[in-house]
Amino acid sequence: MDKIKNESHFKELCNWCSGIEPKLEAVIREYDYPPLWYRKPDFATLILTILEQQVSLASAKAAYIKLVEKIKAVTPENLLKLSDEELRACSFSRQKIKYSRILAAEIASGNLNLDELKILDEPAIREKLIQLKGIGNWTVDMYVLMSLHFSDIFPPGDLATIKAVYELELVPAEATKDDIISYMKRFSPNRSVASYILWHYYIQKRQLILE
Repeated sequence: MDKIKNESHFKELCNWCSGIEPKLEAVIREYDYPPLWYRKPDFATLILTILEQQVSLASAKAAYIKLVEKIKAVTPENLLKLSDEELRACSFSRQKIKYSRILAAEIASGNLNLDELKILDEPAIREKLIQLKGIGNWTVDMYVLMSLHFSDIFPPGDLATIKAVYELELVPAEATKDDIISYMKRFSPNRSVASYILWHYYIQKRQLILE
């Protein structure tokens, strides 16, 4: 699977997607090109993404900031030094304490090497990460999309993306998630780029501020 190379390449792919769907062209015309969002492909990013599962980005960010204030560097070793009580004080739920500990232990033991993941293709990365309890397809989608910039990822488990599809009337109001997955195939091999445009629309329409 190809990757988005840089900002210039990203804009070329945005133009390609908007050529497939005029409603995406209208998004770019109104709100400009989306940012090429990027998160480092590391343990800290995976912890933040786990915190973002099924909660608002703002509340996840607040919990992550508490964690940073507590341990400074978000590393597996530093997280594993914390007690459950200390993690709860950082607004980690019981489940997310468990998921974070599992991930930290796998990396600290050497069973999971995130640097090695960078040279694998997307299905192989997904196969490795999905084995860890607490990491599902949405978490992997966010990682390969935002940290590794694979160009053909559509995250059907992402609520903002799905809402944007409906709000832009890219599919009928009665369409199912499977219908949306089928619709998004028209953007292959650049579904990631179409997803970035959808996120951009969702964020700009609501005037959200993302750090």
